[in-house]
Amino acid sequence: MPTKKKPQVTPSPERRRELLDTAAEVFAAQGYNATTVRRIADEAGMLAGSLYYHFDSKESIIDEILSTFLTELWEGYDAVLAAGLGPRETIEALVTESFREIDRHRAAVAIYQKESRHLATQPRFGYLVDSQQKFEKAWLGTLERGVADRVFRADLDVRLTYRFVRDTVWVAASWYRPGGQHSPEEIARQYLSMVLDGIALDT
Repeated sequence: MPTKKKPQVTPSPERRRELLDTAAEVFAAQGYNATTVRRIADEAGMLAGSLYYHFDSKESIIDEILSTFLTELWEGYDAVLAAGLGPRETIEALVTESFREIDRHRAAVAIYQKESRHLATQPRFGYLVDSQQKFEKAWLGTLERGVADRVFRADLDVRLTYRFVRDTVWVAASWYRPGGQHSPEEIARQYLSMVLDGIALDT
């Protein structure tokens, strides 16, 4: 008598999201190379073999974490860039959107910062390079437009300013915890006040 084929396990979207969130926290804490599928499974409360019903490899897991984060990031960024705002308002909106993404995907941001340079050398992760180039173009273009429109100082080094703002914002993923004392919008407001207006009183 022929045996029945074992049914394929199809995780619910909610369970898949839970597994990805768990994996992201492990990758962020331990690093990609040091993380094993077994460790992710242990943190998720399941057997390592069971995790392979949902993902075919550790590489697939981190790929989905990063691609999901970047897709959502660019949905927000593209909406800002298409809104026809002035240079200052565009910078303000980009910074605010960045903090919202840190709030939604803190672990993914930490992974991106630590692992993207290494992962980008692999063909599967070529989109990381494309995203970085697009990101740089958006920020530099906005800063250059601000200088040309005399919204920002004429002596502004736009590339240095871009690197400063980029690093100042995204390093927040190392300390930010969702549900804390300040909302992403409030943190963005404080950062923007320091970046755009400084911290010293005019005398």
